[in-house]
Parts: sequence; C-alpha cells; structure tokens
Amino acid sequence: MWSGGFLLIYLLLPLHHRFLCFTGPLHVTAEVVTVKPIHVNNTYINPELGKYHARLRSISHSCRDIKDKFGANKDGIYFLTTANGLVYQTYCDMTTAGGGWTLVASVHENNLDGKCTLGDRWSSQQGSDPKRPDGDGTWTNTATFGTVEGATSDDYKNPGYYDISAEDIAVWHVPNGVQLQNWTSKSILRYHTESKILNKSCGNLYHLFQEKPLRFGIGECTKDFGPSSPVIYDTGDSETTKNFYGPSVRDQFEPGFVTFRVFNEEKAAMAMCSGIKPTGCHTEYYCIGGGGHFPEDTPRQCGDFTGFDGDGKDSGKRASKEIIEASVLIFYR
Repeated sequence: MWSGGFLLIYLLLPLHHRFLCFTGPLHVTAEVVTVKPIHVNNTYINPELGKYHARLRSISHSCRDIKDKFGANKDGIYFLTTANGLVYQTYCDMTTAGGGWTLVASVHENNLDGKCTLGDRWSSQQGSDPKRPDGDGTWTNTATFGTVEGATSDDYKNPGYYDISAEDIAVWHVPNGVQLQNWTSKSILRYHTESKILNKSCGNLYHLFQEKPLRFGIGECTKDFGPSSPVIYDTGDSETTKNFYGPSVRDQFEPGFVTFRVFNEEKAAMAMCSGIKPTGCHTEYYCIGGGGHFPEDTPRQCGDFTGFDGDGKDSGKRASKEIIEASVLIFYR
C-alpha cells in the first residue's frame, strides 16, 4: 500500500522519473451495491416499469406484428425494430378497424406564408430551385426526424416509413398541438384504405416514390397520377372532406379517396392528396408535399401545404383554417 507522503512525492516527480516496479498485488476496494426487487408477489412496485418491460417483451417489426403475435389491444407508444436491428418507438393504433396501424410520418405546416423555407421538410427548405427539382427528397430517402409525441407540432418521420412492408394506409388530420392521448378524439378526419394499395409499390411510400419520382416537369395532370384508392372513414365523411377546401376548387376533385404523386397545370409535382382524387389540374390547392421546384410565375405553390392559401387574389381557392392548421398523420398496416 502507498502511504500518503510517498504518493505525494511520486506525483511531484517529473514524468520521466515516474517509473516504478510493483511486485505486489494492487488492492481495490469495490463498493457493494444492493439490488432492490422490482416486483413483489408478481406485481411491479413501479407500475410504469411494468408497462415498459411489457412493451419491450413485445418488440417487433410493426404494430400489426405486435397485435398478431402478442395480442396487444391498447393504443399508445410501442417499441419497434428495423430489419437491420435499429430500435425505435412510435405510436400504434390497436383499435381502429381491427388495429395494427403503425404511425410512420406526419406532415405539419409551420408557416403557410413561408414558401419552401425552414420547416418545409416534405418539399424544400431551400426555396424553389430548378437545380434541385426533387427538393429535400424526403419522400424518397431514409432520413428521419422529429419525435412521436411531437408529431402534431412538427414534422415527423421514423424508420418504419421506409422499412415496414405494409398493404394499406391510414390518414388522420389532427389539429396542431394536440397531445398524443387526444389524437383520436380530436381528429377532424380519419380514414383508411382496405384495397391493399401499398402492395403495388413494394409495401410502402418510400418505394412508391422511388418508382414515381416527385420531380417538376416529368408528368402531366390527369394523365400521370400515382396510385389512388377509395377510403373508409373512421371520423368524418366525403362531404366534410370536400368542405374543408376552397369553394371555387371543389369541382376539381372527388372526395373519399387518397391519391399519390399528381401534377398540376404547370407540371409541378405533389406527393399526396389526402382524402381526395383530383379530376382537374389545380392540385396545388388541395394536395401536399412534393418536389422543390415550381414555375417562377407561381411561387405561392411551393411548400409542404403547397397552395392551401390560394393564389393571393381569389379567397375562394383558400383551404379552411381547420385543414390548414391540422397535421397529416400517416399510418401503415
């Protein structure tokens, strides 16, 4: 053992003089840690820890897997894993239409006046640029962002978006800022497909948009739609959906559908028409997301919620306050 005085002298020596041979063992005293029990009589002392352990035991590839394999029947946050072993958390809807719906993304418009500016992750955050016709490329890449609990206050995208192989899609329009436990009750629209629309696109939107790029000028309105499917409403109906959009464009679409990759009159691409199948060419007023380039004479079309604010002259094209101020949550099953 080293005495206090000897240790002090040693530490004061220059580094090149601190070479000592130790012939005896070095004794280290370890602190004894007492492990406390986490349950008594098969009941967790901390109920929240019990919930955490239960969800870890049911970790799987999708919410549908968890429901099918483990019989989970409560909505809430669950652990999932990707094919590569990445573990993440997201919201599972275990009750709507048989349950098993995995939240993979949300599109949230933080500033309708900011056209393709900061926060427009699903279009472009760097303005309308002909040199970047794909914008930020969020619909076709594996970048992730946001948090599940903040999905109505900011954009959100988790690994399930590109990793899960699904058949159908569900969409919820939830007012901005609503907390997770109130999503279902506060939604202004909720609907889902049962047509297995994603089977045609390798099981998810990531692959769909790989096949049908969101790029300016490569398609025409009414000719080059991506897949479209009728929806079944869980909250709201076709008439409610139609009335959320401007009165002067309601003859431009058929409500009661979900449609992907459409073009407008100027050949600008939009990613998703939520609750709608376009029949006309002014898709910027009722479809969301897309590439980052729009024609120079239509700058108001650029952004995650595209032209929901109308064209600045005709208020009849402007979408309702309710739909503008609601996040679009996207689920797979």
